[in-house]
Amino acid sequence: MINIFIAMVNLEWYRTFKSVYKNGNFSQAAKELFISQPAVSQQISMLEAHVGYKLFTRKSKGVEPTEYAKLLNNLIIEALDRLESVESGFREKAFNANKLVSVGISKHLFRSIGSKLLSKFDFIDFTFEENDALFNLVDNKKIDFAIVSKKYDTFDTIQKELGTIKQVIVGSNDLDLKVVKKEIKNKNYTNVELWLNQQKWYNYDAGIPHVKLFWLNVFDKKRPTIVSNYIIPSEYDMLNTLVENSGVAVVWDINSKQLLQEKKIQLVWNSSKMPTTEVYLLARKNDTLNSILEEVKEELRSLILS
Repeated sequence: MINIFIAMVNLEWYRTFKSVYKNGNFSQAAKELFISQPAVSQQISMLEAHVGYKLFTRKSKGVEPTEYAKLLNNLIIEALDRLESVESGFREKAFNANKLVSVGISKHLFRSIGSKLLSKFDFIDFTFEENDALFNLVDNKKIDFAIVSKKYDTFDTIQKELGTIKQVIVGSNDLDLKVVKKEIKNKNYTNVELWLNQQKWYNYDAGIPHVKLFWLNVFDKKRPTIVSNYIIPSEYDMLNTLVENSGVAVVWDINSKQLLQEKKIQLVWNSSKMPTTEVYLLARKNDTLNSILEEVKEELRSLILS
């Protein structure tokens, strides 16, 4: 009778059965399969309903397979292992042949970080979103992985730290920074703030989130009194506009690094009061893409740390 239903049942039920049988525990099986414990219980219940036999009995710690479970395991284990091996090999070959990946990243970090992925893959579909939206896209299997600047605690995804970035104030080359640099050195922050208020300001968002954060950490004020002269909704484009025009901006240090090295803009202030922000590589668990995530992580890490 068991031989008759083997081809008819959902393959995921078999995988769940195999994990529960091996671990003797629903919780451990859930962790191994990266699904919830209720999902494991439901799949086992559906399998039991389909075969017409109880497969596991609950103990104080975990579960114990019944005689029917032992028989079923003997019948399917070799075929299931072989099928999983074929499936894994096929997906890996398909992935290596096409190298089509979907990557999520903030548009403000695309130029400095995201564009470095172009040498790793032949085909990339980029999505521009912020942290929470990127997490949801990864978690719901809408994209393969994302670059985020926020830590997420979940069983279904993995996060690999790439390094730290921080916000700095940069300015155009026409500005004379001698006075403000002296005030910064002497910690005359009232005069520094007065000087900054007198400059033309470039921002990527009318809500000036970066400026507010800078003012809060450095000046201990929630509401900066600066006026945004120009709103350019991309940090990269904003920086390149600053190269050819006069003014200042709060930007990620990684985005301004190359322009500073080329002396196309000036560093106004890299405040020690401004906290660093960790950048992470966020991806789903148990995915064929994970085989190359370590390589991607090391390349992006070297970029951030350089």
